[in-house]
Amino acid sequence: MDFTFDAFYTLIAAVIVLLLGRFLVNKIDFLKRYNIPEPVAGGLVAAVISLLVHSFWGYSITTSAELQTSFMLIFFASIGLSANFAKLRAGGIGLVIFLIAISVFIVVQNTVGMTLAMLLGIDPLIGLIAGSVTLTGGHGTAGAWGTIFETEYGIQGALVLGMASATFGLIIGGIIGGPLAKLLINRYQLAAPRTDAQVEKSDSTPQDINSTEYVPFEFPHRVRLITADNAITTLGLFAACLAFAEFMTGFSKDTVFELPTFVWALAGGVLLRNILEGIFKVQIFDRAIDVFGNASLSLYLAMALLSLKLWQLADLAGPLMVILGAQTLTMALYAAFVTFRVMGKNYDAAVLAAGHCGFGMGATPTAVANMQAITNMYGNSHKAFLIVPLCGAFFVDLINATVIQTILKFFV
Repeated sequence: MDFTFDAFYTLIAAVIVLLLGRFLVNKIDFLKRYNIPEPVAGGLVAAVISLLVHSFWGYSITTSAELQTSFMLIFFASIGLSANFAKLRAGGIGLVIFLIAISVFIVVQNTVGMTLAMLLGIDPLIGLIAGSVTLTGGHGTAGAWGTIFETEYGIQGALVLGMASATFGLIIGGIIGGPLAKLLINRYQLAAPRTDAQVEKSDSTPQDINSTEYVPFEFPHRVRLITADNAITTLGLFAACLAFAEFMTGFSKDTVFELPTFVWALAGGVLLRNILEGIFKVQIFDRAIDVFGNASLSLYLAMALLSLKLWQLADLAGPLMVILGAQTLTMALYAAFVTFRVMGKNYDAAVLAAGHCGFGMGATPTAVANMQAITNMYGNSHKAFLIVPLCGAFFVDLINATVIQTILKFFV
């Protein structure tokens, strides 16, 4: 029997999951030591409980997909609204190098998936589905390409296969990023952990929005000083971004400019912010954007993990699990020996490696959550928070789509 939660019950459940995750991370030293994000910790417990209830009593819960999508779009819009061109230029050559690193990884990811599929005697396209289509691409790309693989390439069950693989990636991406970064930081003595007193003092000190060191999303628990007027104005900006995203999704459908809705939400934020600031000299309230963006990030991740049906993963064939296991190892090794090294082999590079694990196996929200878990323990990394959100949310989808289409053109 399936129970459907409407938007209100879904929101209540997500908040409970977040509070549970915060409690677990604060009380279980292992989770705190290895920088497991709070939404991941609470969401996995909720998913396991859901699995047990389904296994023993046959009950399952379906949450509000519309609400989950709304929070995801608000998060991506907040990235766009935080991206003024002056800050983007601060990324400098590091942004270009990181883009090259993730582009190469997408090719590596698909090579591993398709090669293993052929060695295991299954269709190479299944390896592509268990490659960048679902891991770098996430659930949105999995859904879009799943139908294409079923109708045009005859891969039966490609949509279910894709969703299961994306689910696996979302979980693993949130698990391996923190421990990997911690290993790199300790191995090369890049930073010392902050004490609980230092963390508490930092969180309770309002962040100076005028500081040149201010970077959105970096410290989600830090106090932000905003007013009702700021909040209302910012909500209007978010509404404009989401309206733009909805319009452009419909307008660009079946054209060469067709992009996922969340990419249009981010692009709308970038355009809106820089037009208002650059042309009309309107002040943008970064503090309010930061608050709404971080809240949406946490709620989206909680809802995504809350909606997991782990029993669907049990239906994955043995060969697919072999491929996904190999992809996990490949991601960890690439982040440690390529991403970390080409980005400078320093503390920022370690945080970037954690972020790469997040969107290389799961999604951009997971990448941001991974980095927040690291910076909360070891201190700020402005470079990582300038580079990863925009790369993971915008450029990586364009690069991924190009690689997938090229593979289908020359190898199918």
